[in-house]
Amino acid sequence: MNDLLRSFGRALASVLHPRMLFLTFVPFAVAAVVWGVVLWFSWQTLVDSTHAWLDGWTLTNTLYKVFDWVGFSALHTVIAPFLVIAAAIPLIVVSVLLLIAMLSMPAVIRYLSLRQFAGLEQRRGGGWFGSLVHALVTTLVCLVLLVITLPLWLIPPFFALIPPLLWGWLTYRVMTYDALALHASREERRELVRRHRLPLLMIGIASGLLSSLPTLLWASSVWLIVLFPVVTAATIWIYSFILVFSALWFGYYCLRALQRLRAEQADVHGERLA
Repeated sequence: MNDLLRSFGRALASVLHPRMLFLTFVPFAVAAVVWGVVLWFSWQTLVDSTHAWLDGWTLTNTLYKVFDWVGFSALHTVIAPFLVIAAAIPLIVVSVLLLIAMLSMPAVIRYLSLRQFAGLEQRRGGGWFGSLVHALVTTLVCLVLLVITLPLWLIPPFFALIPPLLWGWLTYRVMTYDALALHASREERRELVRRHRLPLLMIGIASGLLSSLPTLLWASSVWLIVLFPVVTAATIWIYSFILVFSALWFGYYCLRALQRLRAEQADVHGERLA
């Protein structure tokens, strides 16, 4: 627990460094441009399709009558856009996470290597291509689990438990690989994941909970749909900031754990020689 808190504090201090703040803008710019283009050209089609899908449900018609009865008839027009946004948010989060892993995480580890772990040998147990494949496979598995568990999201308390666990598992799997790819050998990485699986998952879940905070921007008011481009851009940057912080947290924790593992191995080797 001390290592978790210590690495959390160091990550919190480091994320405000100008170099780390710059790293938040690289994935932000890429994701904002890509999602801006996608949603600009598909927005009306998606909203119209969602409207048509909702109109076919008896429950939706009943809900519209309730809105009319309480004097909120204007909500008819915002339900479909709100659902489109709700479906887009998980995809935006995943895309930002992958961009952080590909573009920002290597720079984060180099930053930590120079400042905190200069004496740690680089055994290069992973590479950029391996990181990409690992991230894509892990993301695919997470999305499949997301679809499978969707019915449970309607049942308390699963709706509050499943999303943080899924995002936490995804973040832990992707960022642990990238945090150790430069310094650890493949065997060291597997040993560290085996030893520290629970703490690493806890960091992932905490990161997942932090990543859910930008969603509160949308949940605070459906009328924010009017400011959709601005709020979406702000949301993407907040995701980038939180995930760079998470990368620092994983980096500090994993590299410190690697230091201790090698110290243990050196002690064992010394005892055998004696």
